[in-house]
Amino acid sequence: MPATRTTLATIADSAGVSVATVSKVLNGRSDVAATTRARVQEVIEAHEYTAQQRRRPEATRSVELLVDHLHSPFTSEVLQGVADAAAEEEVSVTLSTRQSGAGSGTSPGTWARELVAAGRSGLISIAGEMTRQQVRAFGDADLPLVLIDPIDPQASHAPSIGSTNFTGGLSAGAHLIALGHTRIGYVGGALRAACNAARVGGLRAALEQHGLGLDPGLVTAGQVFDYDTGLQGGLQLLDRPDHPTAVFCGADEVALGVIEAARQVGLRVPQDVSVMGFDDTPSAMTGSPPLTTIRQPLGEMGRVALRTVLRLAEGGTVDAPHVALATRLVVRASTAPPAR
Repeated sequence: MPATRTTLATIADSAGVSVATVSKVLNGRSDVAATTRARVQEVIEAHEYTAQQRRRPEATRSVELLVDHLHSPFTSEVLQGVADAAAEEEVSVTLSTRQSGAGSGTSPGTWARELVAAGRSGLISIAGEMTRQQVRAFGDADLPLVLIDPIDPQASHAPSIGSTNFTGGLSAGAHLIALGHTRIGYVGGALRAACNAARVGGLRAALEQHGLGLDPGLVTAGQVFDYDTGLQGGLQLLDRPDHPTAVFCGADEVALGVIEAARQVGLRVPQDVSVMGFDDTPSAMTGSPPLTTIRQPLGEMGRVALRTVLRLAEGGTVDAPHVALATRLVVRASTAPPAR
């Protein structure tokens, strides 16, 4: 096994500071306390880590990043986190999409070997599905694989990064119930997606804790978490005389579609129906009205994935097969007590 390469993360761990602080010291930034700067410089010297070493061409590492598509706000936020961590770790990232046929035109084994031959340190897959054959091929090629928010974290047996989806659904339900809503609907993505099932499960648990139930007729699902899914699901739930007084959505983009559905059927948000999202992407803040949502730490998910794949590439291990980062409720203007 090759010797472990000293990285910014190595220096940061030894000095007890963040990678960003180490980077500031190396680049001569003034916004670092003198005592902290001295401690970091001492560790840098102990590791014989120099600016020339940082720029050595042979020290450059590369990670493949596979996404479903690039127009998703979810993907954009996670991708930014990967890029930020890659810059701190001095790693290049090569982006490919499933639509462009990445890995689909060849056998899993050939695909993995091609990435190894191209010098990749590992592969990160965002919000997609990897088959058991593909995961096995990457293992055979000794090429680390990390999944971000996979369809089924248990199916592939590869390390994965996600969030506390059940807790997020529980928080959403508790917020709406505290406002006085008892008839709550849900619009999300594919029911077989683990994150979707967990969010619905959290909502159901919140209702049951208050002696209420989730009406199966008020749960709709599309194939993906997008605007059209929200529009169609929203029309299905809201264009009826006994429509729910609140709708929890599996993504912010879905919630924006539900808000448009409400407009089309003559309902006001939040006066006539409250709408909640999940993710807290930039579109949640700029929506009309601004969207109450469950925040996922999307950037941090990307950063954790990048550092995990590099740790595996250096012969390290993961503490748990699935890492779930904490979600939290963000209250804005799209939720209110039900009309009396």
